[in-house]
Amino acid sequence: MQTLFKRVAVLIGLYLLVCAPGLASRELKDELGRRVTLPDNPERVVCLAPSLTETVYALGLGAVVVGVTDFTDYPSEAKTKPSVGGLTDASLEKIISLHPDLVLAMAEINREETVDQLEHVAIPVYVVSPQALQGIMASIQHIGDALNRTSDAVKLLKRLEEQRTAVVARVKGLPRPKVLVVVWYDPVITAGSKSFITDVISAAGAESVTADMPQAWPQISLEEVLRRAPDRLLLVRGAHGGITREDLKAHSGWEQLEAVRDNHVIYMDERLFHPSPVVSDALEQLAEKLHPEVF
Repeated sequence: MQTLFKRVAVLIGLYLLVCAPGLASRELKDELGRRVTLPDNPERVVCLAPSLTETVYALGLGAVVVGVTDFTDYPSEAKTKPSVGGLTDASLEKIISLHPDLVLAMAEINREETVDQLEHVAIPVYVVSPQALQGIMASIQHIGDALNRTSDAVKLLKRLEEQRTAVVARVKGLPRPKVLVVVWYDPVITAGSKSFITDVISAAGAESVTADMPQAWPQISLEEVLRRAPDRLLLVRGAHGGITREDLKAHSGWEQLEAVRDNHVIYMDERLFHPSPVVSDALEQLAEKLHPEVF
């Protein structure tokens, strides 16, 4: 442990000596209301969540990303970047060794201690906290501001809004099936009114059966699932696991649900759960699976 502390101390010293002088010249408020002093044009950015990496790349700034977290899959070229660890256990030593002039973090995922430790060694950390679909759009703009690429963010948001508007227009007036998102099945965890996934389902031409629940990710009983009787189940599966109809059938009680018995299941990839620009692609994909007749 002492050896680790010594190594971190040496890295901190090198960072402060080589990278810190003259970096900071702007001050912005992040989404937690913290005042963060930022370099004019960040050139070495560490992203502490896959969605943050996706946003930076969507802004055309993939070249400035020097570190990502585990499970970063989009875009494919981001997989070649060094990982600083997991979402909740990023390595302080590894982050410092990459000499970042900006770290991007997410309030709901990353540990507050990580942010505090990075600030203690004079590495600026800009934190976002996207809530609902509009919150994702706001975070994209704020990340663009933090990277001093405000106009690029405006252009990206215009494109994303056009994509969303086109999907909404296509599904307008069509029957809106009742959908249950199964984040996990034992215990049952789903998406409530504060989750951006609920907004995505609505824009794609369906209704979440748990849209009335005030939490972002409520836990409900299987009996409540049966009472709400969704027409379709929305399951996510991908390179890092997921849920299948077979998983549900293997757990007592789920077979009572008509959507399970009749295989009324929609599979989506993990982008549906990413609060980043890729959620617009997930929205279009979901709408096509719900209403293939208009796509």
